[in-house]
Amino acid sequence: MSRNTNIVDEFRTNDGIVGGFFEGKPLLLLHHVGAKTGTERVTPLMYQSVNGDSFAIFASKGGADDNPDWFYNVKATPDVKAEIGIQKLAVTARVASGDEHDRIWEQQKRDYPFFAEYEKKTARDQIPVVVLERS
Repeated sequence: MSRNTNIVDEFRTNDGIVGGFFEGKPLLLLHHVGAKTGTERVTPLMYQSVNGDSFAIFASKGGADDNPDWFYNVKATPDVKAEIGIQKLAVTARVASGDEHDRIWEQQKRDYPFFAEYEKKTARDQIPVVVLERS
């Protein structure tokens, strides 16, 4: 069983509450479709509430030099679903840019300084911020 599978199971068993690294952090489950495979995937991700009823997620991949697979999947098929607590929401994903990206990203680094470490670690010019807007 993969690490993500364990987190997803714990999330669903405890109405969105998990322990370990994600304990006390805002976590959602992103449902997305593989751009190459067409297979539905579920990925646990930290999020930030933005603009009242939208959510930002971060393609940090722990500071790796490439973007995570889920990023390419939501770019290819932006109509996705998110589980937040006990809610299941239909959302549309879009990549934030310019001032919007910077504002959200800077807030995430202030709230969770390990995101600043990811930024220092990666060779990517910028870690993408994806905004999930309710459909």
